[in-house]
Amino acid sequence: MTLKHWMSNLVLVMALLHNSPASALPLLDLAGYQDESGAISILNGGNTADPYFALQALLLAHDNGLDVSASATKFANWLTPLQKPDGTFDRFCKMPNKTWVSCKAADADDSLLALWMLLLQTMPQKLNANPTWLKSHAVAKKALDQLYQPSRGVYMVSPVYLHGLLMDNLEVWSLKASAPRAQQKEADDLAAAINKTFWQSANNQFLVSTQLEQQSEKPQFYPDYVAQIFPLLVDFKLLPQTPRLYYQSWMRKHRADWLKQGEKDYPWGLLAVLALRQSDMRGASCWIRENTAMRHSNRWAVTDEVAFQILASRKVQAVAPAVSCQ
Repeated sequence: MTLKHWMSNLVLVMALLHNSPASALPLLDLAGYQDESGAISILNGGNTADPYFALQALLLAHDNGLDVSASATKFANWLTPLQKPDGTFDRFCKMPNKTWVSCKAADADDSLLALWMLLLQTMPQKLNANPTWLKSHAVAKKALDQLYQPSRGVYMVSPVYLHGLLMDNLEVWSLKASAPRAQQKEADDLAAAINKTFWQSANNQFLVSTQLEQQSEKPQFYPDYVAQIFPLLVDFKLLPQTPRLYYQSWMRKHRADWLKQGEKDYPWGLLAVLALRQSDMRGASCWIRENTAMRHSNRWAVTDEVAFQILASRKVQAVAPAVSCQ
């Protein structure tokens, strides 16, 4: 069990010890992002629904102490009938009549399938009582298994793109690591394969992809620099330093760039939640100050909204204007 899943379980246990139901947790509010059908759009009021971002947002909220039960159930009931016969999912566009139709293939099958199974597993009672969900979980597992590349021991992006991505494999690893301790061999084997395939000791960094051409491209914040911090987001254990030192090293190099991402891209609220988990209150508070003016804009994704609500639930406030965030 990973640290983030342990922390989530601890929140629930503490609620029970205080004779409070799980619903006493702060409620995730996806108004403007989730419609009546259960679909979750990338942007507030948006017409594009990518299941990957919805799953990422729901799991982020669940793992950090928000009550996602209503939103997660509605989303799962919406997405399950849209699963393709091969177990994979597409991206969807909203039509003028408010219905959602498949309009683009998924960006990456491996990570989406892993997150889908993880989400269903966060609702074990509902999963076990719902034959449709159980079938979807089984079909997704079969599809993910078919993406395994024995020669490297990691997972390929899809049947079409036969390369492996570090961040995708870390998300698959988080699925494997959620299994009971007695069933951890697959997680341990994948962790070792990820380290062997992607870690470059000479450069003291992870490769982003097994694609050779990726190594010759000029590094950018995403995917290159984000890939280096991504292991901490899933509590990956095989790091060259302690998590705290690894985090601090990354922030010394990239904090300023991260906090300015909202000027040209999405603001990467995921990293604000990581800052909170690493007790970097200045980093989390700086993110609030630098980025929340764009809340619900076309550069504010559903994951950023979830990150904002997590920070708000922990009473994180923006630093004063005079405080340096560099």
